[in-house]
Amino acid sequence: MNPNYSRILEKEIQKIDESGVKPALLLHSCCAPCSSYVMEYLREHFRITVFYYNPNITSEEEYSYRLSEEKRLIGEYNRQVEAQDFEGMNSTEAAEKIDILECPYDPENYLEAVKGYEECPEGGERCGICFEMRLRKTAQAAREGGFDCFTTTLTISPLKNAARLNEIGEKVGAEYGVDFLPSDFKKKNGYKRSIELSRQFSLYRQNFCGCAFSKKDAQKREEK
Repeated sequence: MNPNYSRILEKEIQKIDESGVKPALLLHSCCAPCSSYVMEYLREHFRITVFYYNPNITSEEEYSYRLSEEKRLIGEYNRQVEAQDFEGMNSTEAAEKIDILECPYDPENYLEAVKGYEECPEGGERCGICFEMRLRKTAQAAREGGFDCFTTTLTISPLKNAARLNEIGEKVGAEYGVDFLPSDFKKKNGYKRSIELSRQFSLYRQNFCGCAFSKKDAQKREEK
């Protein structure tokens, strides 16, 4: 039986709030819709920097569009903090502004890493390689940037294995000496809230994770 990562996160946040000190969190984000709820939820408890590293997005146009949407949403959230205007949001004056740290577009490393796994089904070994690649880069950046902890928005997706992501996060965190913040953001209506926020901010919601392989699978599903 897998741990209840959502409950573990709640306990961690309770400890943080009781300490009165907000840790610096490096939040790996795959896209604006997935990060929408996560940022709304965590910005009262952490000083968040979004880490945009997604070499699995094998179309530069798609990559740039998702990045621009991420920046637009962060700008909206920061405007709320500046104006102390949280109407329709699950946040209060305790919310912090959010920074972003971008990585260069680098699909070649991803394609090299998954060579030989191109025909794996969605959720298989190719995805595991991708998860570890992105989380390892986040852990490295967290250590180099002096962050207290790191985590990823990927656990908000109903199509992603939260236990697998948490295990990878804990492993690479231990290797780099940075705490991994456990999560299962889809729980407690997190995924539902991300859909609501996507509508509220008119966010672009893609129907594939980003790689050419998942796009091909999505096209097949649509054809059926």
